[in-house]
Amino acid sequence: MDQIQLISSTLSSEKLDKERLLLQDWHDNYDETLNFQCPPGQSISSISSYHNSYHDDRRWKFSCKPTFSWGTDCFLSPYVNDFDETFSFECPPHHVIAGINSYHNNYHEDRRWQFYCCRSKCTSEVRGHCHSGCQWTSFVNSFDEYFFWTVPIQRVLVGTGSYHDDFHEDRRWRYKYCLQQSCK
Repeated sequence: MDQIQLISSTLSSEKLDKERLLLQDWHDNYDETLNFQCPPGQSISSISSYHNSYHDDRRWKFSCKPTFSWGTDCFLSPYVNDFDETFSFECPPHHVIAGINSYHNNYHEDRRWQFYCCRSKCTSEVRGHCHSGCQWTSFVNSFDEYFFWTVPIQRVLVGTGSYHDDFHEDRRWRYKYCLQQSCK
């Protein structure tokens, strides 16, 4: 009897977790365009995503953190991948990822991706920003799984990589981050 209650409790807990995911404020809907930019002077600080097997797509949610005390120069990258292809993207030196755009294709059940890269307008060696100690994460998710990843403290997001699997119609993700410091 206790084992049945435990199984029932676990199933109820999993159902509640999925319902909570569906109620979050996501930045996109399944099969629709994603356009997200942090406010000026900020960069992406956390990423969460949930895959739905019916739609064969993910929903995305981002948080931002203050990154630059001066104004910023930003640009949107070209698309970094074709459908079903692996990609590895890094913003140019001294830039951070401050936004992400993508669109979904139902035939391929995949997305193409663009990244919004920003750097401080202040380019003097005294006030500019430099990156050091950069590293890639391992893949932060398995196929068909929810994930939540946070940029480590005092670090900034500068790159991302992903590969697509046709069986799962999903992607696995990894991220590159660096220590940001004032140039000397």
